[in-house]
Amino acid sequence: MRKPSAADFDRQYQTHLKHLNLKVLRPKTIEANSRAIRCIGNHFDHRIEDLTEPQLTNYFTELLGAHSWSAVKLDLYGLKFYYQHVLKKHWVAPGLLKPPKSQRLADIVTLDEARQIFAATRVLSYRVFFFTLYSLGSRLGEGLRLQVGDIDAARSRVHIRDAKGSKYRFVPLPKA
Repeated sequence: MRKPSAADFDRQYQTHLKHLNLKVLRPKTIEANSRAIRCIGNHFDHRIEDLTEPQLTNYFTELLGAHSWSAVKLDLYGLKFYYQHVLKKHWVAPGLLKPPKSQRLADIVTLDEARQIFAATRVLSYRVFFFTLYSLGSRLGEGLRLQVGDIDAARSRVHIRDAKGSKYRFVPLPKA
């Protein structure tokens, strides 16, 4: 039985990219997954087909010392995807990582804070933009992608396109 080479790894990496694209994942997710496989491949000299749980424990412990939990999770999910879809193997370390659970609250601007923002904004177009975001309850990116055609005055709603998670939604048009 021969040892896997860099050429074998490159072939499997290309297969990995094809699977990522076939799953219609977001470009940032594809980049994170592919970066994870490149880094793990470099770390293990392109021999990642038969990693053991101790090898993975050592790798992710080392990685956690230098990176955030979210970066470590992305590498873990990328490797799991690679094992499942490219190697067609079961994941060798199912309980390897358990990131701390933290619940972040969204920054919610109160009505008084919103008034202060509107009053402090001197450029009229910026003031209209901030007012629109606040009144629709939209994210910054959603507001930046809004177009005049997205406003349906007859039905009193606004079409928010390509929102978080590539979702589309309708938001009621506020009376103001």
